[in-house]
Amino acid sequence: MRPVPIRYPDQFIVSMGYSFLTSTFDPSIKQHDAYSLRLSVESSGNVLYSVRQLLGATKNEQGSYKLFDTYFAQFLKGDFDFSKTIVIDPQNSVAWRIGFGVGFPYGNSDLLPFEKRYYSGGANSVRAWSVRELGPGAYVPDGTSSFFNQSGDIKLDLNVEYRTRLVWKLEAAAFVDAGNIWTIRDYEGQAGGQFKFSTFWEQIAVGYGLGLRLDLDYFLVRLDAGEKAYDPSKQGKDRWTILHPNFHSNFAWHIAVGYPF
Repeated sequence: MRPVPIRYPDQFIVSMGYSFLTSTFDPSIKQHDAYSLRLSVESSGNVLYSVRQLLGATKNEQGSYKLFDTYFAQFLKGDFDFSKTIVIDPQNSVAWRIGFGVGFPYGNSDLLPFEKRYYSGGANSVRAWSVRELGPGAYVPDGTSSFFNQSGDIKLDLNVEYRTRLVWKLEAAAFVDAGNIWTIRDYEGQAGGQFKFSTFWEQIAVGYGLGLRLDLDYFLVRLDAGEKAYDPSKQGKDRWTILHPNFHSNFAWHIAVGYPF
């Protein structure tokens, strides 16, 4: 049976947020240990919800208020991202990153707005998957309704990368990525996507690959190729795709500007 596409209602998003960023990266210094830390929090809909209650507005059958005949989103979302580069010598370095995010819909919303949900895969995530092709959890995509269904409320990214300078402005890299997304609730159409402490570790996807980078001083052009090592959408031993590499279905190319983290 094909998954049912998730239906995202039209919503007002009235939010406020705070972001904190600190970094020791200096583009004028090519070789030095450095780190970057980003924290952010966003809240939406609380003022509108309170106003509607004070005005004595009536909820609909789903327990939600409308504003100008349109629902308004109510959620809380937070993100953490830390990356560090360790220089071994003038030609070699190791970089790693851990990223985590969670969004929780409540009150007037049962589901985060589509543009506020997380996705996994792509040039800056788990690079063995193309963008929006990983997760949530052990969800099995069907290729038709998957674009909207492959989004979630929780995201985890774990990356490590070895970088070496070759000749002129050309660099090479070898990397291992891990991560996935999950849903807060058991939504229809996202079977296997809900986060559960007892099983989430079995649903962390793993990929590995190689990359080439052209450092043009003002910006860097990157080509990465990733291969799946562990695919949580499969069952049993088939999850260990590293045992039977397939460059047709388990492989992804990415072209991007700048380092992935």
